[in-house]
Amino acid sequence: MRKEPFTVGDYLHVYNRGNRKMPIVYDENDKWRFLKILRYFNDEYAPVQIFRELAQLQKSDFCKLFERPKGWPLHKPLVKILAYHLSPNHFHLLLKEIVADGVTKFMRKFGVGFTNYINIKYEETGRVFQGSYKSRTVNNEKYLQYLDAYVQVFNSFELYPGGIEKALKEFEKAFKFSLNYPFSSLGESFGKRSLGIIDRDILKGMFPNLEVYKKFAYDALLVRNIREILGRLLIS
Repeated sequence: MRKEPFTVGDYLHVYNRGNRKMPIVYDENDKWRFLKILRYFNDEYAPVQIFRELAQLQKSDFCKLFERPKGWPLHKPLVKILAYHLSPNHFHLLLKEIVADGVTKFMRKFGVGFTNYINIKYEETGRVFQGSYKSRTVNNEKYLQYLDAYVQVFNSFELYPGGIEKALKEFEKAFKFSLNYPFSSLGESFGKRSLGIIDRDILKGMFPNLEVYKKFAYDALLVRNIREILGRLLIS
């Protein structure tokens, strides 16, 4: 899918999958590195050896995991990350363009950084992702709400033991599973953990608490067909 045109203030669904449908992460450390890249690469400040610098600071107790070091310049994000989800062979991001070319710069940093990490760790060369990232511009608030539930809940449901069909039948248990899944933003969205990755922007007002959000997700996934509402968004 081509990238749709967008400008400052627009919201975008950004996603990609592994090259030849291969995994993009292989163990827990890879998954945490994915989250750390979301946290630390969303910044105009770009140290050459950012993770080496962070490791040294964390060993000295100067900063804790996912905390921004106090000696760094003022944080100037390239984008707002409203939501994210990582699966073994693909990812989804819900982004807002807040500075000109911010999404492009962030995704370039993200793609190069994560690819280099995987290739060095596993002594590989070449692509990790299936070409450049894909993006779709969000054109209204209702679409944004359904897209948020798709990213944070539907994708986690696909990882639920027994798959999506069982998750839909066991909605309460599956929603709790999604809330506790560490590599999706649902728990961070509602204060279950704090990694400093997301900024919920207007979604915070649309979904002021977890109960409101859970009712919306239930309606989106069970009463309505979220896949038909959003069109073909599944990465298969």
